Amino acid sequence: MLFALFGEYLYFCGVMKGLVIKNTGSCYVVKTEGGECVSCKIKGNFRLRGIRTTNPVAVGDIVEISAAAPDGTAYITSIDTRRNYIIRRASNLSKESHIIAANIDLAFLIVTIKEPETSTTFIDRFLATAEAYGIKAVIIINKIDLLDEEESEYAGALNFLYTSIGYDVIMMSALNDNADDNGIDRILELASGHISLFSGNSGVGKSTIINLLIPDARLKVGNISATHHTGMHTTTFSEMLPLPCGGYLIDTPGIKGFGTIDFDKSQVAHYFPEIFKASAGCRYHNCTHTHEPGCAVLSAVEDCLISRSRYTSYLSILDDATDPKYRKAY
Repeated sequence: MLFALFGEYLYFCGVMKGLVIKNTGSCYVVKTEGGECVSCKIKGNFRLRGIRTTNPVAVGDIVEISAAAPDGTAYITSIDTRRNYIIRRASNLSKESHIIAANIDLAFLIVTIKEPETSTTFIDRFLATAEAYGIKAVIIINKIDLLDEEESEYAGALNFLYTSIGYDVIMMSALNDNADDNGIDRILELASGHISLFSGNSGVGKSTIINLLIPDARLKVGNISATHHTGMHTTTFSEMLPLPCGGYLIDTPGIKGFGTIDFDKSQVAHYFPEIFKASAGCRYHNCTHTHEPGCAVLSAVEDCLISRSRYTSYLSILDDATDPKYRKAY
């Protein structure tokens, strides 16, 4: 039962609680305890109550909804306290954020070495955000069948880098559906019984992987732009889908950039496990790991004990935390 994951919900006074399972842009689909899917809207004043996000309601939210009005419209009236969420800076609004999904157990980040290429800065910003909100992250390196020898070595280096930090990494080719390299069984093993977010740049093969995990999903699969070698959106809105093995998968639209928001610059190092571990050896307790004498992190970077790409990502998030007008997308 879906609501076994969230506790018991009661109907009362013409009001009921439910789980947001889909965002259609103009409304939200809420699944009630009784299994009914109700199309709901939010009133304008709900959007303005100190919520600085482009979407005050997200897939995965537990909400209270009013009974349908005479015209058949139901409204979301409140949101239960979220246990966590994945959030990023909105694409065109530097002071706004966008909540990708809420109340998540696992976050699968799908990346590719080519067609399209996922930058390490994008990966690290996603991972840091997951760390900040206490969400376990798993990296899926897809389309390994497309790689030449040099690219395969780079994929192996990324695999080594992130597994050495402590992340689960799955290398696979979704189009080559065999047990040797596709990783579907491993994904199902990790996702079983959990609520899992699937995210990544457009074109990394997210929809193809989800179709393998949930054959009945029949998600539309897009092509790669021959001009820009980037993916084209196939998923338009976020949606929660049941997994055959138990648990739920949140499918999200592909994203181009991952701008962090609301990070305290003194806490950024905490979201990079290897940097935080090395920082114990710094001379100063408030070391920013940028210029201070006796900085153990800078020494570790020089000695190649911390990846320069990871350190560069750390610095970029510090820029976000320091400059409220920071808008660059990676």
